[in-house]
Amino acid sequence: MSFHSISLLLTIIQLTVTNSQSTLCRTSCGSIPIQYPFSIDDGCGSPYYRYILSCSISSDHSHNLQLRTPSGIYLVHNVSYIDPHIVVTDPFMWNCEDGESYRPTRPFSLDTSTRFKLSPQNQYLFFNCSEEKVIVKPKPAFCERFPEHCDSSCDSASYLCRHLPMCSFAMRGSSCCSYYPKATESLRLMLMYCSSYASVYWRNVGAPQPYDQVPEYGIRVDFDVPVTTRCLQCQDQSKGGGGTCGFDTQTQSFLCLCKEGNFTTHCNDYDTARQNRNVHVIAGTVTGISAFGALGIGAFIWYIKKVRVKAQ
Repeated sequence: MSFHSISLLLTIIQLTVTNSQSTLCRTSCGSIPIQYPFSIDDGCGSPYYRYILSCSISSDHSHNLQLRTPSGIYLVHNVSYIDPHIVVTDPFMWNCEDGESYRPTRPFSLDTSTRFKLSPQNQYLFFNCSEEKVIVKPKPAFCERFPEHCDSSCDSASYLCRHLPMCSFAMRGSSCCSYYPKATESLRLMLMYCSSYASVYWRNVGAPQPYDQVPEYGIRVDFDVPVTTRCLQCQDQSKGGGGTCGFDTQTQSFLCLCKEGNFTTHCNDYDTARQNRNVHVIAGTVTGISAFGALGIGAFIWYIKKVRVKAQ
């Protein structure tokens, strides 16, 4: 068997596998677009958000985007890349159907090592709190008398307690109060002395003020978008049609994922690609080889066997 024949077959197999790897970065989960810095396939997006999002298939065959945190797995309602944030729903939170029947709940928490943080646009409602442990007072009057304790008080006269979103009733007295925890630890401490909670975020609807925001149930989580020169070059349409920013799953070093393969700079960097095509792969996500690649491997094995028979 000639060296040229072996090289040709290996090149066919190599290009087939490389092309199949370049299409592994899914761009949506259901109706939610998946863009940098996020990904649902290992090796895509930014390594800062690795293993945080997943795309599951429900019993009705719909695709659901989920966020993993130390406190559980939460359904992602939407993602905004212009005003970087995601909105998740917590199935353990209080809802209108519960009324004053409070279910056991657990506090939502974030991994402090990630680039996620609770949005200041969240407002938390706590229900049936112990007034021996929590300061539950109408906030304006209480803050005038005790300004030094104002931040630690839970407002029992808040607008949201009197106008619960999407509910046909309002809580009475001190059974509902509004408080903004400065950290997830504060949320955990509040739930030690309150029966349940709900998170409401103020969603921008683009209407004239003061009607530009409406309250909706959910937890808004803000995120940072790591912007690097390499990623901008990779996405540049003038440098080979634009690639997808990714990373080497073993070293977490930057990779530009293109149709021609995985590059270290941008899609027109063919020389670097030739040297690194066999090294930089999206590990852990390839589940198979295309039919053409399988035919190439089969032909290669058949050719080896044929040569061995002739040699005998």
